Amino acid sequence: MTSSFVKTYRDLIVWQRAMELATAVYDLTLQFPSEELYGLSAEMRKVACAIPSRIAAGKAKATKTGYLYYLRAAYVLGTELETQLELSKQLYITGGLDFSIAERPLSEVMKMLSALIRTLSIKPRKDEQEHQAQPAEVTDIRTPVIV
Repeated sequence: MTSSFVKTYRDLIVWQRAMELATAVYDLTLQFPSEELYGLSAEMRKVACAIPSRIAAGKAKATKTGYLYYLRAAYVLGTELETQLELSKQLYITGGLDFSIAERPLSEVMKMLSALIRTLSIKPRKDEQEHQAQPAEVTDIRTPVIV
């Protein structure tokens, strides 16, 4: 990327990391028992794919409110995936699976989403709003003009 400006969702680091997370979840679930193909494995893959999808959809929204809605939805999906990973660890504790390949990127994505949501949710202080609303140069209309 040659510019520091975010032009599309593909430029968002959180989206890029969420894509890496989805790949990691696919890699992990490939190692699950075959009877999980349509169970927990499929559910985890679905949720992992939905996280970057929600981030992308939010970036496409024209309003900050719409963007925040989708970022929060991605965060909620992240909590679902955390729960599914925890359940998988309990079910396959003796399977020798390396859950950290999905847990590390999930933790990173969750922190990034949390920070982005928090930053976008900050409302400008009242004095900042008033300052922004005023024109650059204000003339006192009470000052008499001598002609």
